Amino acid sequence: MHWDFALILIFFAVAVPWLGRRRVLRLLQSPDFSSVDRLQLYASTVAFQWVAAGLIFWRIRAHGLPLASLGAVVPKPALSITVAVVFSLALLVNQLFGLRHLSKHPGDSRSLLTRLAAKIFPRSPAERLAFFAVVLTVALCEEWIYRGFVQRVFQDTGKGAVAAGIVVSAALFGFAHLYQGRRGVISTSCLGLVFSIIRAWTGSLLPGMAAHFVADFSVGLLAPARIDAVAETVPTSVGGSAAPTEAQQQNIK
Repeated sequence: MHWDFALILIFFAVAVPWLGRRRVLRLLQSPDFSSVDRLQLYASTVAFQWVAAGLIFWRIRAHGLPLASLGAVVPKPALSITVAVVFSLALLVNQLFGLRHLSKHPGDSRSLLTRLAAKIFPRSPAERLAFFAVVLTVALCEEWIYRGFVQRVFQDTGKGAVAAGIVVSAALFGFAHLYQGRRGVISTSCLGLVFSIIRAWTGSLLPGMAAHFVADFSVGLLAPARIDAVAETVPTSVGGSAAPTEAQQQNIK
């Protein structure tokens, strides 16, 4: 493995999860989170994602790796488009089911992810437009980073072992979501496993990018109103925006 590839992998395995967890803890401890705060968060997220993706692009081109080997082409258009549509619809249904579950179980509004969503999801037309840019960026860049770069590097390290690339990319993708707590890491790793398998099957990042975008954008648009409606049925002392408890902080760890 090239030394620069190793450094990039270490950064995404160690620094990204740690920085994300620290950022979320600070966000949850903040009593107020304004529209300006959300827009600044969106801007910093977009900047980081594109810088990271650009750095990886620079290094793979420096080593002469063909873009096709990272899934940046669509070798089987019919298969890729079909899988993209089916996978996107499946994730959309899953998000809708999750929101419906929240309505039926108001106590879930106390959960870490729901409280985080209440702070960072868009609330105005301007925020929704900025959120669109965030979700598009995340869908493109994270698929490029984890299903493109990471999956290919470990597949090559394993001497063509496709399974090695699939498993490691899914694990790093899940660990990058350490801020969601242990359950979040496990569920995201499992979802990443599906993304990675589809990437290996179709030979393209297109299905993952499309599904990633649909899943994140749909919940970002629909969740705020649902969270607000549920919050009205839950006492402020239960569903409010207080700082995370010690137990919640331990769960993030």
